[in-house]
Amino acid sequence: MHACGHDMHVTWLIGAAALFARARNAWRGTFMPVFQPAEETAEGAQAMIDDGLFQRFPKPTFVLGQHVMVGPSGVLSLRPGVVTSAGDSRQIRMFGRGAHGSMPQASIDPVVMAAATVLRLQTIVSREVAPTDAVVVTIGALQTGAKENVIPDQAIIKLNVRTFDEGVRDRVLAAITRIVHAEAAASGAPRPPEITPLDHYPLVKNDPESAQRVGDAFRRYFPAGRVLAGQPTTASEDFGSFGAEWGVPSVFWFVGGTDPAAYAAAKAAGGVADRPTNHSPHFAPVVRPTREAGVEALVVAAQAWLS
Repeated sequence: MHACGHDMHVTWLIGAAALFARARNAWRGTFMPVFQPAEETAEGAQAMIDDGLFQRFPKPTFVLGQHVMVGPSGVLSLRPGVVTSAGDSRQIRMFGRGAHGSMPQASIDPVVMAAATVLRLQTIVSREVAPTDAVVVTIGALQTGAKENVIPDQAIIKLNVRTFDEGVRDRVLAAITRIVHAEAAASGAPRPPEITPLDHYPLVKNDPESAQRVGDAFRRYFPAGRVLAGQPTTASEDFGSFGAEWGVPSVFWFVGGTDPAAYAAAKAAGGVADRPTNHSPHFAPVVRPTREAGVEALVVAAQAWLS
């Protein structure tokens, strides 16, 4: 199961839209709920934009978004500036020469080539990026061969990169290209490797003034302790495309969905990192108070402009 909380997100927005519709005389302005598909593949926001979103609907004054995350249910996390990292995925196809396992001298082994490449790619973060620059390089797939006594003729590596700075992102992606081609050349590959982009998530940044406005509204409405100062996360999200490409300020925050008692027990035992996170098959936000908190947060944030 792929669990990231999007059923909760849809429910929140339906609830907020229903409340605004019922109280139409209590606010002024235009409220536009955006039910975006395909966030997981970094295609949904751009697909809506490419489909004429900006031409078919009025330009907003601001854009708001939220996401359920690990944390005590109903607790909100908000910060100005960078919220989520940029994300880039690549597929790398490396070419060798196949042979029988009993005759390795007749081959150019792509398994060894790919293994050496994976190990060298791990040095990008440790040796080519400053310790003060947060970067994640993850190899999520290494696929090659189907038989234990046959050397295959190619290998596929799939990797993901998370960065918080555009210059660092450029350096890391360039290093990946350099290393992949160098390892192929060192192995005597019969042809250069193929590097194919799979997806790209933009950096999500909160407009400082708007984030302050939303935070003040949250603190006026929610009890003390329910609104926390957040930290940048290496998760990625294509919500940022709306504000950046529309040219308007945007604010994005997180809503905790973990059972409060279970989270408190895990924190006391030093095991918060062991709690199921988004994308884990065991990630299951509790309905209450997560559902109510998410609806309230959207309404309160929007009312900071609409009331």
